[in-house]
Amino acid sequence: MLPGLPVREAPMSQPPVAERIFLGDSVLTMEPSSPRAEGVAVGGGRILAAGARNDVLALRGAATEVTELGERALLPGFIDGHGHIAKVAASFGFANLAGPPVGAVTTMDELVAELRRFATEQGKQPGDWIVGRGYDNSFLAEGRHPTRDDLDRVSREHPIYLQHISGHLSVANSLALEMAGISAETDDPPGGVMRRREGSREPNGVLEEAAMGPFGAGLIPPPSPDAEAAQLAAAQQLYASFGLTTAQEGAMWPTEQAMLEAAASEGRLTLDIVGYAFWAQARQMLAGKATGAYAGRFKLGGMKLMLDGSPQGKTAWLTKPYHVIPEGQPADYCGYPAMPDDRAAGLCAMAYREGWQVIAHCNGDAAAAQYLQAIAAAEAGAPGSDRRPVMIHAQTVRDDQLDRMAELGILPSFFASHVYYWGDYHRDSVLGEERARRISPMRSARNRGLRLNLHNDSPVVPPDVMRLVWSAVERRTRTGRELGPEQALSVEEALRAVTIDAAYAHFEEDRKGSISAGKLADLVVLEADPTHAAAQDLAGIRVLETIKDGVTVFART
Repeated sequence: MLPGLPVREAPMSQPPVAERIFLGDSVLTMEPSSPRAEGVAVGGGRILAAGARNDVLALRGAATEVTELGERALLPGFIDGHGHIAKVAASFGFANLAGPPVGAVTTMDELVAELRRFATEQGKQPGDWIVGRGYDNSFLAEGRHPTRDDLDRVSREHPIYLQHISGHLSVANSLALEMAGISAETDDPPGGVMRRREGSREPNGVLEEAAMGPFGAGLIPPPSPDAEAAQLAAAQQLYASFGLTTAQEGAMWPTEQAMLEAAASEGRLTLDIVGYAFWAQARQMLAGKATGAYAGRFKLGGMKLMLDGSPQGKTAWLTKPYHVIPEGQPADYCGYPAMPDDRAAGLCAMAYREGWQVIAHCNGDAAAAQYLQAIAAAEAGAPGSDRRPVMIHAQTVRDDQLDRMAELGILPSFFASHVYYWGDYHRDSVLGEERARRISPMRSARNRGLRLNLHNDSPVVPPDVMRLVWSAVERRTRTGRELGPEQALSVEEALRAVTIDAAYAHFEEDRKGSISAGKLADLVVLEADPTHAAAQDLAGIRVLETIKDGVTVFART
């Protein structure tokens, strides 16, 4: 300092001024040390403070918006444990063939009529594709899948392709089969089945698992860029309407990756989206790219394996036979694997070498055994890393397998809504009473210290988080019967599973999933406090507002 100049003290830093303050008795933080707060202050996309009312109000400025919650509740924004937002977006261009409560199709005639209505409404011309999704053979009055003959009733001038509600089966009409090169001379591919007309090799139009491959290789024209952008915007708004601030594309193909990366770079993502490259093209999709870091609200999470199929489609890979054997299958039919053991092990080893997180679809306990074996070998080859592999669905995982998951650090992500949507069918047709009671064995997982999360696997069912929470707590089927109540979660546990524990599975627990100073201001306002509601009322609690990075992205009017 030069002589004669006055000494000046450094200015004291000014406390931040909140852009918005929430006050109320039902601020559920998901922080174990302080599960409730009286207020939350938000500014600059972050949570500035959470705690006592007066401490939070100390950050109030002249322009601060103050919200008195009253009977409403404030929670961290919900996080999608597993789903497919890009496929939800695409479904906005398809005919909705689901049954109640998602759609209105309950018979084969209604399915045919809905496809005809959709074609007329969309102005389809001869040669144009008609695509639908969501049909569910287990709830159609006829109790069967539609066939090429049913779809030929709709039209022989349009190629028609329908996706089963599970996404693991499909059906095509005669023209679509011809365009795909599928005929009596076509053999079943490894990991897939082309169902045949009785007594012949002629395909009946129903395709299982890998047999759907010809329809995933550009045969069906994609939407225009403008339509694709509009569909993605609609999907994000749908997710936000259910309180989700982080979504997942959990089986991403190159075209979907390109769409999401473009939307991110153009500032069109209103939610954070985590993408997992489908194993078949993971190397080319992830090569040279950083995983685990966001760019414009999109990040690559790692690689997705598909190790079996669908329990309601009876393609999941079990160790014991199905309760009711599908027509044409032997008495010891247990489903089948999607890939051999050596391929599953090799893919997991590759992911561990590359530093990619692995998530794996395992509905059947035989598929779970394959994954456990593959992860154990990969871990032995690259020990000591925090990999957080995830077992998606874990629908029929056994207690001994949960023990092994705890040893290996594998996180279960349970499709708890299965109890509601297909619990009756699992009990009566898929698994029988004893095994059906244990679908999504959440309590058994919690008892072993496993950090589980929950998901809806959208577009299989809507991304309705509060119905998901209700299903995890109540475990009631569509007919109102309890199914395995001993595997239920408490309300608090279920809420953790869609917030902080789902954030943990994405390596994001330090920035999301709880209401704590410094974390992102990802918040949801519910019309009532779920911890004070009757359990049967949880599914009906509406989302009133969803806030991402401090900005409202959904508000109920």
